[in-house]
Formats: sequence, C-alpha cells, structure tokens
Amino acid sequence: MLDDELIRAHAEGDLVSLVRLYTQAADERETVGDTDAACFYLVHAYVFALDAGDPAMHALNRRLVAHGREEPLET
Repeated sequence: MLDDELIRAHAEGDLVSLVRLYTQAADERETVGDTDAACFYLVHAYVFALDAGDPAMHALNRRLVAHGREEPLET
C-alpha cells in the first residue's frame, strides 16, 4: 500500500523513494481529477527532489507551474 511505503521511506530518510512515491500519489489523484490533492503530493515530491538534488525537480516544477502553484525554476 502506498501509505505504508511512504511511512517507511520517511522513517528511512529515503529521499529518492519519497520523490517517486509522492509523484505516484500525485499521478493517482490527478487521474481522478483531484487537482488540489495532486498538487499537495506534487509539492512534497518537489521539496524532496530539491533536497536530494534529484533531476525530477524540473518535471515536478513544470507540473506545479502548469497548475499555477509555483514559479518556474531559474535556469
């Protein structure tokens, strides 16, 4: 279950998994049209990606920008 995986990743401080799992949660919510919940999860994925220096930060940023929830990253 996704919630259990998120709890485990938090407990282990596994930033790579946190980015992946929060992105997965966002994708699931976006699929059913729940933009607010999707953005909630995207913000978490984005913050962990920034913290980890994960290149996924760019795609996550673009998704948040598209929903009007973030400013574009400086390039």
